[in-house]
This record gives sequence, structure tokens and C-alpha cells, in this order.
Amino acid sequence: MELRLLGPVEALADGADVPLGGPKPRLLLAALILARGRSVSGSRLVDLLWEDDPPRSAAGLLHTYVSGLRRALGPDVIRTDQAGYRLDPDAVVVDVHEFDRLAARARAAAERGEHDRARDLCAQAESWWRGDALGGLGGAFAAAEAERLRDARLAVVQTRIAALSALGADEVLVGELTGLVADHPFHERLRAALVVALGRVGRRSDAMACFHEARELLAEELGVEPGPELREAYRALLAEEDEPRALVPDELPDDIPDFVGRRDELRRIHGGARVVVVSGQPGAGKTTLAVRGVRTFPAEFPGGRLYADLRGSRRPLDPFDVLGRFLRALGVAAAAVPSRLDERVGLYRTVTAARGVVVVLDDAAGERQVRPLLPGGEGSRCVVTTRRRLSALESAEHLGMPVLDEAEGLALLARAAGGRVAEDPHAAREVLRLCGHLPLAVRIVGARLAARPDRPLSAFVARLREQRRVLDELVVGDLEVRGSLALSYDALDEPGRRALRGLGWLGASDFAPWVLAVLLDVPLLDAEDVVDDLVHAQLLDVSGGGRFRLHDLTRIFAWERAEAEEDRDALAVTAARVAEVCLLLVERAAGGTPVKTLRPLRSDPPTQSRRWEELGWFALPARPVDWLDVEQGTLVHVVERVGELDLADVATRLATALCSSSFAVENRFHHWWRAHTAALESARRAGDLAGQALLLSGLGWLRSEQDRLDEAIDYYRQALDLNDRADEVSAASVTRLLLASVLRERGDLVDSLATLDQVIGHLVDPRALTRAHHGRGMTLLELGDFAEAWQELDQALAGYAELRDAHGVALVRRSLSLAHRAEGRWEDAAREGEEALRGLESAGDRLMIAYATQSLAKVRIRQGRGEAVRAALGHALATCHEMQDGFGEALLHRTLGELELAVGAPAEAVVLLGQAIDWWESLSLPLWRARTQRDLAAALAEVGATAKADATYDEALRVFTRHRSREAREPRHVPARRG
Repeated sequence: MELRLLGPVEALADGADVPLGGPKPRLLLAALILARGRSVSGSRLVDLLWEDDPPRSAAGLLHTYVSGLRRALGPDVIRTDQAGYRLDPDAVVVDVHEFDRLAARARAAAERGEHDRARDLCAQAESWWRGDALGGLGGAFAAAEAERLRDARLAVVQTRIAALSALGADEVLVGELTGLVADHPFHERLRAALVVALGRVGRRSDAMACFHEARELLAEELGVEPGPELREAYRALLAEEDEPRALVPDELPDDIPDFVGRRDELRRIHGGARVVVVSGQPGAGKTTLAVRGVRTFPAEFPGGRLYADLRGSRRPLDPFDVLGRFLRALGVAAAAVPSRLDERVGLYRTVTAARGVVVVLDDAAGERQVRPLLPGGEGSRCVVTTRRRLSALESAEHLGMPVLDEAEGLALLARAAGGRVAEDPHAAREVLRLCGHLPLAVRIVGARLAARPDRPLSAFVARLREQRRVLDELVVGDLEVRGSLALSYDALDEPGRRALRGLGWLGASDFAPWVLAVLLDVPLLDAEDVVDDLVHAQLLDVSGGGRFRLHDLTRIFAWERAEAEEDRDALAVTAARVAEVCLLLVERAAGGTPVKTLRPLRSDPPTQSRRWEELGWFALPARPVDWLDVEQGTLVHVVERVGELDLADVATRLATALCSSSFAVENRFHHWWRAHTAALESARRAGDLAGQALLLSGLGWLRSEQDRLDEAIDYYRQALDLNDRADEVSAASVTRLLLASVLRERGDLVDSLATLDQVIGHLVDPRALTRAHHGRGMTLLELGDFAEAWQELDQALAGYAELRDAHGVALVRRSLSLAHRAEGRWEDAAREGEEALRGLESAGDRLMIAYATQSLAKVRIRQGRGEAVRAALGHALATCHEMQDGFGEALLHRTLGELELAVGAPAEAVVLLGQAIDWWESLSLPLWRARTQRDLAAALAEVGATAKADATYDEALRVFTRHRSREAREPRHVPARRG
């Protein structure tokens, strides 16, 4: 998704326009974009949209505009917090943000003297402009921001002009500057640049005329003399530069003709550092970059260009021998080359300081090998390539080698494969992904494609997708990814090699050090030392936040080595240990989350846990739920991996634990589905009926959380069939308890009550029994049996209190508030609703906080205090939207409609209630749709649509009767009015 302000306000998805609505939603979007990720309060947004004349319904309209933008842009773009609304800059591409980022980088490049880089960055920044900023928007805010953005654009133009001037592109500048000076006649910096450019192209008289014209204009209009910059440009008209001399001799290898990209890296090599160390993983293109960087050096090196392959990843060369060759290459007679290392170093530095040389030291083993080979003098430069980070090399500029970005990788592939890349860009991107964007791998694929012009890219994709074959495919001539990785692998000590094998076998691409500690069965501090060694050897990348990443091809190589060098049974035991530790960590981290499984988990014996504790594996942050957020990808991957290895028992237990943690509280639906389906496949292969039933219940729970109730019921019934076959009576009772909840939500009240009555006598777990009483109370409440509903809810409240489950108590208090409200006791309903909200806030259950806010708001509306809860309803709606909870969104649209109806705005109520009905229809919930139709009938009657109101109410009444809900026996709804 791309958002645009530098021209008309627009949004694009895959290149197509996204409808945003009229000027008000566009102005709202512009305000959120220009806040740059900060929250903007609702009152501030109302001021921006309506300035001094906001309508009475401004807050409701603002909420409608935000909801419309969320539907258009996606659920993750606009977020809501306590301070207001904010746009998540990481969820979209915004032209203003891209322009600002490129402009800042251009200024920095210009300050470092990297003029070609500054020029390119400025051009990229300017390319985001499509016309006048905020085009089509009126008002003071839009006018002020448009003026500010115009000034920012002009500043970028000035930076680009300064860079072009430094690069000598004066012929190009003259034409552009002439137009700019005409548009900005008082802008002295632009006029100074024009004076300089005219002088350099030989138009000295025009340059002088330009200066004098400015002088007269400033004097007549402003009464001032030209500033120092314009005066200096006038004095510099006679400046001249000398021509550079040629470089000799040259020992560099041949340049690579298909070199692409690496602009930032080349500029850093060309910067002011005397020594540049290029480090990176095998195959990253370090040598290629060093050769290209030295061959394109803008400075002179009259003493020549020297090169040595130091063979650091094989059998490192002795600096003594390398110095002898360098000295002879520099013209020192063989007989005059000293026989002692310190004397050779002294002579080498004296000669290089006097002549000025550039030296490439390729594949260095370490600092000790490099130091004697550094040239002397300020006029010499040295570029070192290495697979290890030479952190102790003094005064060096350290340059890492990232993998190719997509544009660079496709360009490199296209050099060899030609038109096939343009003909099948999807396959080309897939080839690039499967090569891990590694230059050596991409170059090998390109060479193989060039040798087989008849082979389409898609055929090569199929070959690369097979993990067991991928490194076999990445070989051509003397280029081989496997061989390149093997050099680094062989240079490791045994703990490092074992660690790499374990990571490859587990398949963990991104991990924290505790994972490696468990793999190696060593203390955490020892594992961190091994991580440091692997990072130093460029076989691990630092991914931030104390986490590390294994390149895909390195991971496959490590998996191969594990297959070849490790005992498979021992590897399976290691994988099971990792999963058991993950399970214990999840249990600890999930201890404070409000959702817990209804069945106890089987964990390792306490003695084993104590041993792991002593090894330091169980350190969790102050907020364990944060640990779950960070580690959820690793945890799901572990489930998938142990499932692949047919370790079905631990896969089932870990997947079940995960859905009872923040996966349920925070609606981590994608990870929930991945973990459960992987464990389910493993349980099926193992013939574990009880495990399958448990996982199918988990999938039913997932689908119910996603408001896909029919699918939830199907999963629960599959689970019950397996429970019956496995004679799992207790598990079947719990599954029926979960099924009853979905039936009630779908409106099948009689079936829900019958299901609860079937199981309530068989439940032995106090938590499950308490939940059954709660569900039965809520079902009876909806059926209109208030007396029995109160008994069940009181039992549930006492049960949760005895369990010391504050979250459960809060949920029941919300239900008690609903019961009081149903019987018209507003004060009692408000008291219970407030207690429920406080309890849920303490538990940190964001979604149920939204639901409690909604139910309390309905009480306030009945009390004539609806305006006081309008903002809270808006926040609750935003939470449901963010957490993909369609039921909650429908419920809150309905409540907002009831609010508008109560405050005398029936037209607005019709719109909001109609949106709620659309939601209920999409969720296939006819009873909830009918409840909203009853409210809509009242709103339609208020706006004079009497016939339509009667038809709407009659349709709702038929549904109430069919479902036997209490509304069938209630009088026709009359809206509560303020006051």
C-alpha cells in the first residue's frame, strides 16, 4: 500500500487507486501521515477537519471517516491508542516519508563529500513529487503544510545543484538554474550557483551580468547588498583545476563485467579512511567489491595498485613472504629486500609513503596477518577483505556486506539470463529468494542459465526448491557455494561446527542464544560465546534485539553436515529437548495471561526443570508476554520441526500450550493455525486419537475466535468423534463445553443449553465446571429465564473466586451487568459493569476490555449519559478492528447506532445500524442481526420511514420467535432519550 501527499492525496494498492472518499477523509489521512507515527487526539483532528465550525456530530463523523479509511487501507495502517489515532509508518509506503528519508541521506552524503551519491539521492527524492503537495485540499492546515513541503523540496533541489556543481556538471546546471532563478529572483544561493556554473562553461560575461542583476534587484527592492555566498561566487569566476595523472603499476585481478549495485559500499571505499575492511559471509562478493572499488577510485595513486590473496580461509600466507613480493613489485632489487620481518615492514612503509599506493589484501585471516602489510603515508590506501570481523584493526573503516537487494539481484541475474527475467519476473524473484540474495549463488545461476538458453526460469525454480539438491545446483565451473561455505566451516572449532550443525538440523533461521544453549546442552553463557564465534566468522548475522539470523544457504549447508556427521537418533533427542524447554518457557510466560487451557499439560519432571534452570535457560523478561511476542515465530517453527520428526506427543502439548497463551489473548491467528495443523498431521501419522481430538478442539477454538462459527462447530464435532473412539470421556465433556459456547453465540440457544445440560454432571475440573455454570447462566439469560440464570451466574462467580481467577470473576461480573440491564436495574448494571472493566484492565485482556466497555456504554445510554462514553466506544471499536474481531466490530457499530438514536440523531443511527447489520450478515448470525434490526426499526420510525420500520421489526420478531430468545416476548423497542 502506497500513500501519496506530494501531489493530489491518493492511495494505491498494487498500482491501482484506492477510493478514499471526499476531501474530509483525505485531509484526515494527510494529518495522520504528517504526524509521522505520533498519535493525534480526536479533538485535534476535529479542529483540523472543521476549523472553527465543527458540527454537533463531529466526533461520530470522525469515527466514521477513520472506519472508512481502515476499510480502504487495511486493518494495520491506522491504529488507536489512549492518545488518539496514529498512522503506522511501517505498514505502508508514504511518499512524504520516503522523500524526507532520501533528503536526509542526501544531506549526509553531501556533508561527507559524496557528491554523486547526494545527486542520486536528491533525484530519487524529487521523483516522489507529482504536482503541488496536498493538491485538492483546502483550509489553513493544508495550506501551511503545503508551503512547508514546497520549502523542503526547494532545499533538496539546492542540495542536488551543489552536488552537480561539485561533480562539474555545469552544462546541465545552467539551464535548470536559469529557470529556478527566474522563479525565485531573491534566492541568493540559487543565483550564486548559476554564477559559478556560467563561469565554468566559459560564459564569464553572462555570469557577471547575473551577479550585477541580483545586486541591483536586492538594492532596489530590499535595500541590502548581496550576501557572502553570492559575493564569493563572483570572486571565484577565475578558478581553475589541474588534470589528474595516470596510475601505474597494476596488480589487480580483472574487474567483473556483470558487477551491479553496491553504491553505498563503493562510496565508503572511496571515502577518507586510509584502511577499509570489507567483511561478510562466504559468497557475499567481497573480492568483487574490493576490485571494483579500487579500480574506480577517484584519487591518484602514482605508486601503483598492489594485490595479494592472503588465503585466510585456507592456509594463510606469511606476511614476510607477501612483503617480499610487494617490495619487488615496487622496484626494490631482490638483493636489497631485507631478511628480517621488521626491516621489511619499515622499508615497505617508507617506499609506499613516498610514492602513494593502493593495496588490496584479499581473504585476510586476522589482524596479525594484516598489520605488517598496511602501506605508509597519508597518500596511500588499503582495502582488506575477510570472512571474520577484524574489530581490533586500529583506525579502520569497517564495511559489512549485506546480501543483494531485489533490484540489484534481478539486475545481476538479467546480465546472464537476458530477456527471461523480464518475461517471467515472478520466477526471477523466486530464483533470487531461493539463492538467498547471495551474489555468488545468483552469479552461478546466471552462468548456468546462460549455458542453457532453452531452459525457462521456472524450470530452475523447481530444481532450487528441493532442499537436498539446492547446493548441488549452485555449482558452475570453479564457482561453488558449498565449497565456499566449507572453507568457513572447517575453520571453526568443534563447538562452533556442532552449533552450526544443530541450528541447521533444527532449521531455525532466526533465534536467541537460549535456543543454542538448549541445542548444545550447555550453560547460556557458553552458548553466547559460541554465538560470538559464529558471528565473528560471518556465519551468523546480527538481526537486532539480542537475536541472530542464519542465511538460508548456510542453514542448508549446516543441515547437510548434520545429516552426514551426526547420529539421527541423537538429533531427534536434541529436537525433543528443545521442544520440552519451549513448553516449560511457554507455561511460565503464559502464567500471567488471562486465557488458560482447561486441560493440564504434562511437563518434564521437576528434577529436569531444576537442571535446566541451573544452566540459565529460563531467564524471562519482566513482562513474560513480551517474550512470547518476540519468540512466537521460533516456537511455532519448533512445533513444525518436531512434528516433521514424528515427535507427536511434545508437538501436541506445545501447540496446545501456545493457544492458551498470548496466541488467544492477542489473536495470533496465523501462528495458531500453523502450530495446530503441523501438530495435527504428526498426531495423525502417529495414530494418536486423543492428541488429534485435542488439536481439533484447538482448531475449533481458533475458528470461533475468528467468528467462523460453522467451521468451529465442525472441528468440535470431529474432536468429539475421536474422543468417543478413544473413550476420552473427560476430554469429550470439555469439547462439548466449548461447542455449547459457539452454539449460543450463533443463536442456537436451545441446543446450547441442551449441550451444557449433557456435560455439566461429568465435568471434574473445577475451572471447566465453573465455565459451564457461566455459559449456562448466559444462555438462560438470552432465553429469558432470569431466575435460573441468576443462580448459575452466582455459582460461576463463586467458583472463579474460589479458584482465585480474577479474570474469570471479571467476565462473570460483565454477565451480571447484562442480567441487571435486561431487568432494567441501571444502577446495579453500571456498578457490575465498572467492576468488570477494572478487573479486565488488570488482567490486560485487550479484547474483553473492549467488550466490557461496550456493555457498560449500553447502560450509560439507558441512563441518558451516552455522550460520556462516545470516545471509549471509538477506542473499543479500534481495538476490535486491530485484533480482527468481526463480532466485536458489529457489536460496537450497533452500540454507536443506539447512542445516536438516544441523543436524537436517528439519521446517523440508521447508517451505523446498517453497518452493523452488514457485519452480522457476513458472520451469518441471524439472531444478532435481528437484535440490530429491532434498533433500526426504531431509528427508521424516528426519520418517518414508518412502513419500512414496521417491516424491519416484523422480520426481527420472526427470528426472535424461531430462536426462542427473550426478545420475542418483549415489547417493541422505544429508544432511550437523553434527559
